[in-house]
Amino acid sequence: MKKSDIQQMPEYFDRYIHKTDDVTYLEALEISLKELENLPIEKYNNIGNHVYAPGKWTIKDILQHLIDTERVFSYRVTAFARIDGQKMLLFDEDSYAKNADANHRNIEDIVEELILLRKSSIAQFRSFTAEMLMRSGRTFNDKECSVLSLAFMIAGHQRWHMQVVNEKYF
Repeated sequence: MKKSDIQQMPEYFDRYIHKTDDVTYLEALEISLKELENLPIEKYNNIGNHVYAPGKWTIKDILQHLIDTERVFSYRVTAFARIDGQKMLLFDEDSYAKNADANHRNIEDIVEELILLRKSSIAQFRSFTAEMLMRSGRTFNDKECSVLSLAFMIAGHQRWHMQVVNEKYF
């Protein structure tokens, strides 16, 4: 199934989905994995823990945010695919970033963790039938969101933040 097969574009998250190409959900995730494997680690190390403006996240914070968000999305994927029926809670990304203390870690370890997580997400999505991909649940804002759309949200969320990194840090 492709991005164009998403029946209802989830409000707010559509900005991430629109960052992806109209390819299959597995292709979108594989492309995003290749993008992670080709991140300019040396450039990131040269920037260190600097921020482009007061109160903004470091590159390490952004990468950790990608990890935390993918884990939250993965839970939602599982809940929706298994027809859990509960509305998903909002998570406080700023609190997560503050309490993750990513700046004590090195970039290589954070990227390695993100790559492993993405591989795990790809394996999870490979396990779903077409019927499971079309299942949906309620997000924090009480909007419907399908399992299929979450695959593109994961890939697009990464692109969204990497675009910010490229525009603000380079």
